[in-house]
Amino acid sequence: MFLKGKCLLAVMMLGSSVNVMAQDAAEKAFTDEVIQCAAYYEIASDAIGAMNAPQMQAVGERLKTSANDAVLLAQKYRTAEQVTQDLSAEKAKQLEKLGGSKSLRDLMGKYKELCKSVVYEPQKRLDYWSMATM
Repeated sequence: MFLKGKCLLAVMMLGSSVNVMAQDAAEKAFTDEVIQCAAYYEIASDAIGAMNAPQMQAVGERLKTSANDAVLLAQKYRTAEQVTQDLSAEKAKQLEKLGGSKSLRDLMGKYKELCKSVVYEPQKRLDYWSMATM
């Protein structure tokens, strides 16, 4: 009877640790995506600001706000220092993909709609990653 109880406890603990690992994987994937969105928003905001087009100023400001919102969201899952490092690395990666082009078309195609969901409906996206990493 005692051995049966120990086995049951071990199985319960193992199941619990698997759930924690799956949750950690989901949070990591989600936070990586949030960082990608923050980088996209910063790059797009900077590009629009560099256009020196007054009619686009409001768009640039919205993008800057979205970048800040994404950073704050990422900081719920990682330290501010880690978010800063990850964001810097992600921006460099995205800028490299642009290859010096001033066109944001490729980045917009990949991130524009996704990031709206990631940053402004985070629970939906976290639920997605929870299911995807099970």
